[in-house]
Amino acid sequence: MNAWWVDAPGPMRTHPLRQGEREDPEPGRGQIRVRVLTCGVCRTDLHLAEGDLSPRGPLVIPGHEVVGQVDAVGDGVIGFRVGDLAGIAWLRHTCGRCAFCRRGDENLCEHPKFTGWDDDGGYAEYAVIDEQFAYHLASDSDPLTTAPMLCAGIIGYRAYRLSQPRPSSAIGLYGFGASAHLTAQLALHQGHRVHVLTRSPDAQRLALELGVDSAAGAADPPPEPLDAAILFAPAGELVPAALSALAPGGTLAIAGIHLSDIPALNYQDHLFRERVVRSVTANTRRDGEEFLALAAALQLRPTVTTYPFAQAEQALSDLADDRVNGVAVLRVAADA
Repeated sequence: MNAWWVDAPGPMRTHPLRQGEREDPEPGRGQIRVRVLTCGVCRTDLHLAEGDLSPRGPLVIPGHEVVGQVDAVGDGVIGFRVGDLAGIAWLRHTCGRCAFCRRGDENLCEHPKFTGWDDDGGYAEYAVIDEQFAYHLASDSDPLTTAPMLCAGIIGYRAYRLSQPRPSSAIGLYGFGASAHLTAQLALHQGHRVHVLTRSPDAQRLALELGVDSAAGAADPPPEPLDAAILFAPAGELVPAALSALAPGGTLAIAGIHLSDIPALNYQDHLFRERVVRSVTANTRRDGEEFLALAAALQLRPTVTTYPFAQAEQALSDLADDRVNGVAVLRVAADA
């Protein structure tokens, strides 16, 4: 199969990815193999390529927003058949035995595995996944608009829940890329006021087109105190600004897997009056199922920039340089 893999992590200008031929993966017991149709391009892929996240295996294939058609099943598979449309997301294995798994917090599993980090992902013509961690997708799903739902959508949904918005809240979104522009649509559908803080003028325009209440610079004060905020940008220097913008009792959820250093916080200005700051770690399968159902019911629509599979490295470079408005998606198969 044709694939892209992380060859030598480093800045995108050093061309850290390599494209070439790899052996087709074979599904093991309980696994399905999909012919990849599309794969979303996530900032986590960029962190992996540039070395912010160290690859957990040699020559790992990135990509964890995979939409594909099942073309082979391993022994013991009961939930999928050849021809089904399936989604492969970031979380691909949990132990099921540790205290976190037993209490339902599998996103905190002590022995997890992740697609495109521990095991090969969707920057390839084929990918395999344990059927228990694959998502059933409707046969009429659009592969191009569904792919971003499988990480950008799911992690945004979890961050949104953990920011604990009250009814009719003012919510601040810091950074406005793939996750944020889907989260904004969800928050608007649920009756919240949404304020977007981002350095990109194009992202500000997109936010306003989607109907948010305001859009301004990343460090600007929002027009009203925030009941909840989510930091999507991997910029630790925005944490004090976001905390300062919170109303008493508000929560800041930090959605990224990687964040630059956070400056010193002042207790009175940033944390006093029961302001809360919390990280968001991965997701549970329940998060994914809930969000995909919500996205279908509310008809959430990502703004997609499509790249041919041969331009995967260009897509990551554009993401690194903030040239992607909305989400980037690789069209892996010609018929996607």
